[in-house]
Amino acid sequence: MKLTRFTDYAMRTLMHLAAHQDRLCSIAEVAQTYGISQNHLMKVVNDLVRAGYIEGIRGRSGGIRLGKPASEINLGILVRHTEGGFELADCGNCVISPRCRLTGILKEALSAFLTVLDQYTLADLTVRPRDFEEIFGLPQITRRSGDCT
Repeated sequence: MKLTRFTDYAMRTLMHLAAHQDRLCSIAEVAQTYGISQNHLMKVVNDLVRAGYIEGIRGRSGGIRLGKPASEINLGILVRHTEGGFELADCGNCVISPRCRLTGILKEALSAFLTVLDQYTLADLTVRPRDFEEIFGLPQITRRSGDCT
């Protein structure tokens, strides 16, 4: 099983924002930190803003930040949102699906996967900003309150 790039980018973005709750972040900053496409990330962020996971602040001093506390962002719910209705196999188009037992087993496996994710929140993944900067080899920056990157 492999989650989509959309879900991957959503998780990375939320982890970044959770690690930098003291300030607004930019999409460019998140994209640069992870070495991912800024254009694709903009689509992910727009979706997360519409869903309330992220708050977007427009304007010259704008940026993005978490739209709710990290402890209220459940990973199972987030994955269900970003993946949409995902199936592990294309059983609907298979000629043996009416009698196939694999369909039920795959549904059970997916349910178990999501049940585990349901036990965790974004807060469980959050690292301190200093640790985050060390992971990526970024210089530790002293910022004034309200500064935006």
